[in-house]
Amino acid sequence: MSMFGDGLDKAVQKAFTRPIPKSAGAQMRYLVKQLKGTKAVAQMLRVSQRTVERYVKDQIKKPRPGLAAGLDAEVKNRWQPQIRAKAREKAATTGGIVIDTWARLGYTTPIGSTDQDRIRHLTVAFPPQYAARLFEAQEQGASDQRLQEIAAEALKEVYFQDGGRRAGSLEEVRFTDVEHIEFDR
Repeated sequence: MSMFGDGLDKAVQKAFTRPIPKSAGAQMRYLVKQLKGTKAVAQMLRVSQRTVERYVKDQIKKPRPGLAAGLDAEVKNRWQPQIRAKAREKAATTGGIVIDTWARLGYTTPIGSTDQDRIRHLTVAFPPQYAARLFEAQEQGASDQRLQEIAAEALKEVYFQDGGRRAGSLEEVRFTDVEHIEFDR
C-alpha cells in the first residue's frame, strides 16, 4: 500500500466533476471503452475475457473483494484525466497542497542538539513548488519512501524553519512511523 501516493490521488480526485461509475458492470464497461476491448481489461485485472464479458452484460454483479478493489482503482486512475491534470497544475502553480499527518517527527542541527522524535499531529500548507515536486515524483513512479523524503523537506522548510524565519541551521527532519496522512488542495 502506498500511503503517500494514495493520499495524493485522493486529493486530486476531490476535483472530479462527475461521479465515478459505482456498479461493477458500469466500471467494467468504462474500462472496456477506455482500453478498447475486453481482452486488454481481462489481462489488466487478471481475469478471463469471458468474466469481463459477463460483467459487461450484467450477468455477474458482485465481484470478489480483490477484483472489486482492482476494478475501482483502475477506473479512478483513468477517470476525468483533464480534470486530474488541471487539479495537479493548480496545486503545483498557485494553490499548493495541505498535508494532515500523525507521524513521528524530529530534527537534527549541526551542533548536535536535537528535538527528540515524537508523534505529532500536523496540518501544514505546502507551497506550490512542493506540490509540484510531489506530483512530478509520483508521475515518474517514485516510491513511497521518496515521496516521504520530499514531504520531510517541505516540513523542514515550511513548518520547522517557517520559510527561513527560524531554525536556519536545521540539517535534517526525520519523518517516520506515519500513522495517518491526508492531502487536500
